[in-house]
Amino acid sequence: MAERCDVAVLGGGIAGLTAAALLAADGLEVVLLEAHSQSGGCAGTFRRGPYTFDVGATQVAGFEPGGIHRRLMQHFGLPLPAATPLDPGCSVWLAGETAPIQLWRDPQRWREERRRQFPGSERFWSLCAQLHRSSWAFASRDPVLPPRNPWDWRQLLAALDPGVIASGLFTAATVADLLTLCGCGGDGRLRRFLDLQLRLYSQEPAAGTAALYGATVLAMAQEPLGLWHLQGSMQALCTALERALAAAGGQLRLRHRVQRLRRQGGGWLVQGSGPAQRPFALQADQLVCSLPPQLLPELLEDPPPPGYSQRLGSFPDPSGALVLYGAVERDRLPPGLGLHAQLEWQSPGSLFVSLSAEGDGRAPAGQATVIASVFTPARPWFGLEEATYQRRKQQALEGMQAGLQQLLGLAPADYHHVELATPRGFAGWTGRPFGFVGGLGQHPSRFGPFGLASRTPLPGLWLCGDAIHPGEGTAGVSLSAFNACRQLRAAQGAELRLRG
Repeated sequence: MAERCDVAVLGGGIAGLTAAALLAADGLEVVLLEAHSQSGGCAGTFRRGPYTFDVGATQVAGFEPGGIHRRLMQHFGLPLPAATPLDPGCSVWLAGETAPIQLWRDPQRWREERRRQFPGSERFWSLCAQLHRSSWAFASRDPVLPPRNPWDWRQLLAALDPGVIASGLFTAATVADLLTLCGCGGDGRLRRFLDLQLRLYSQEPAAGTAALYGATVLAMAQEPLGLWHLQGSMQALCTALERALAAAGGQLRLRHRVQRLRRQGGGWLVQGSGPAQRPFALQADQLVCSLPPQLLPELLEDPPPPGYSQRLGSFPDPSGALVLYGAVERDRLPPGLGLHAQLEWQSPGSLFVSLSAEGDGRAPAGQATVIASVFTPARPWFGLEEATYQRRKQQALEGMQAGLQQLLGLAPADYHHVELATPRGFAGWTGRPFGFVGGLGQHPSRFGPFGLASRTPLPGLWLCGDAIHPGEGTAGVSLSAFNACRQLRAAQGAELRLRG
């Protein structure tokens, strides 16, 4: 006979940990199932000798007053993980240039930087600032998007104000449309900068990023928001959420891979394999799924409604990633760069680089970890003959090292450790199909009211994670988890509010 619980949460990344901890703290019996031997998913950590590497995510937002991670930790009565603000948030090097564009934390300093870097673009930045202010005010009122029933609509309507309604005129626009509207459409250098930054956060260039989303992420590095570097590793945030879950009586079960979901007895029967491949069965009244929604058709024993299946199948593939993990002597790094940089690079693609800070627990004294990532189509890395796969992998590694030599002055002989992960490695680590590392992309056709809802047409099945509004990043997936939990509790006649 299957074990029972109130809620089963699938996937122990940041979204799943957040959802499980919130529901357990609200008095429900919660079991969180994670296929890996540790939590975190793409925000997890691994070790190589004396070095600690962040698997995918290397920076966080939402630690500022009013930010979702700070609100969550106040709700759980726990301290925020130790972190330092990033200043600059990123140094962006365009191809052929000898000095970076630096995203300073101070708004005035960043305003002066962009005026110097992109003269004549202030109308564009001013419009982005207006859209960001209205979008941020809207998000702070915890709306539910997209709405699917009267309760959802009430939350949405309560979050509206004249500024939000006015900004709604740009719901179908892209960031490239804003450039054209402001007379900056012909500024190729600005467009290259925006393409680099936006693709990092939305998986889309300026021509494909929803204007309302893009306006907000372009302001993320500046106060009163800001980007943060965690002490120890990204796992520190996962550990804090694990503590919140345990303190509330919830259970985290590692090495439990979900293989089948079936409607049964008014709830859900979750079946899969646990440690040593032992089968397990768990009966849950409610199900919260933080796994990629593309997995649902193969997990569900009974197919979802045809329209829903068609919707899930219509989304384009998210990106895959090539990630170089290296370690070097700190004195080999150029001074004044900051901890994060982007380099416009051709082969295998533009680099996003993250460096460890001295004393942050990721490398021995006097050394630094270097993580460089490149977006790549994921599917072509599968089905290759081993010799072909290894040759492509070596070519990618050499191309990324060449980019790092230009950006940081690092020669191949400077690395104490270096390895490359491909989408095949991410598929094994995260269990995501083809090793996809992002959500659905923040194109206008998939953003906000046009996105995939956390409320599914299947009773008692809720979605959260990077494919659900408001999207990617640790702050985005935590907000998606919070909203899914609010909807679940409202369906049970209860109200979930964050304390503090």
